[in-house]
Amino acid sequence: MKYRSILELKNKIIELKKYDNVIVFTNGCFDILHKGHITYLSGARELGDYLIVGLNSDRSVTQIKGPERPINNQYFRSEKLLELNSVDDVIIFDEDTPQNLIHELQPNILVKGGDYKKNEIVGAREVEKKGGEVVILPLVPGYSTTGIIKEKGLTGQDITD
Repeated sequence: MKYRSILELKNKIIELKKYDNVIVFTNGCFDILHKGHITYLSGARELGDYLIVGLNSDRSVTQIKGPERPINNQYFRSEKLLELNSVDDVIIFDEDTPQNLIHELQPNILVKGGDYKKNEIVGAREVEKKGGEVVILPLVPGYSTTGIIKEKGLTGQDITD
């Protein structure tokens, strides 16, 4: 599997925008892919022509979620996301937030899940300032990675190689 650099992805976006394609960006850990994620990503893709997922690196997941996370490593998570018809590209980022990535990619639409309020969404002001849109999609009730981990008793020792 080939991973794009930020420069390669920026060039891809420039080319897509020449033909008026709408670029959608979302981000997250996507540690254990579940129905809630799949529904969310499908909904995000329906908002535009090209969906980019900013994927938190293993280091940033651990920083955000704690020492037992991630369950699956960043390469496995990336591969699984790219297998979805709704996802066009994945870029792994190592920062705690996707602020720099959003600044570099300049998507037309920034999407987050219903557990966020607009004023909490990193990059929202920047996207709107450039004429873009911020969309909050509803969560699918009963599906969360944290819930699955608790239910199954998973630990960091279960990380996929």
